[in-house]
Amino acid sequence: MLSYQHGYHAGNLADVHKHGLLAWALDYMIQKDKPLSYLETHAGRGLYDLTDAAATKTGEAAKGIAIAADWFAPDHPYAQVLARIRATHGPDAYPGSPLVAAEILRAVDSIHLSELHPQEFAALQANMAPYGGIFRQRDGWDMALSLCPPDPRRGLLLIDPSYEVKTDYQTIPDTIAKIHRKWGVGVIMLWYPILTDAPHLPMVKALRAAIPDGVVHEVRFPPARPGHRMVGSGLFVVNPPYGFTHEGARLAALFQEQLKGAM
Repeated sequence: MLSYQHGYHAGNLADVHKHGLLAWALDYMIQKDKPLSYLETHAGRGLYDLTDAAATKTGEAAKGIAIAADWFAPDHPYAQVLARIRATHGPDAYPGSPLVAAEILRAVDSIHLSELHPQEFAALQANMAPYGGIFRQRDGWDMALSLCPPDPRRGLLLIDPSYEVKTDYQTIPDTIAKIHRKWGVGVIMLWYPILTDAPHLPMVKALRAAIPDGVVHEVRFPPARPGHRMVGSGLFVVNPPYGFTHEGARLAALFQEQLKGAM
């Protein structure tokens, strides 16, 4: 299915969760003077306008980054990326995960991005052109399985599917376990939504069984609008960088405060 476009959801609280921890992890990893690889399976377009029709239709950014930007100190890597993107593209610009990564990574690092949707892929190429990288209009799972282990071997793989294909919940644990067997040192970061009917629970259980050392980090938040099914955001992280749990706890406490304030 190719109907999903992240522009409707860009800058929501799930993005704050995912991008805040992604930025922190990459910033930590580049402190070591060795090159790394960044891979992303479902890249989207990389850059979003929070005033366009898609973003304003759902109102998710207004309930997301608009209220959560001050959760991050000015020297936090996520805040620094937001500031640079807004300085370049305007105050209503929001970076997707490819741009979050590209703004943090160094010239010595490698970027591999996959996006299957034709219009999103064209926009991704245009938005990422100043940064370089290798772009593939192909299935992201195939890319990950074929490229891992990447060169350089150090690196991070972000998996951020739309979950439009309902079988994703069943197939993801086995696929991630295969990637982990091929690339034992890689940081693998899987994002998943927490919906009111909790379809993620069997998947997370299977992931824990397949990779017992993986870290689960979940946050809850109020629905962005009446009837909206997403009430939280989750990450399953293989080989999390040192300090990830501490940064995750800090961010989770902020989400908890926001949730209490909405009650």
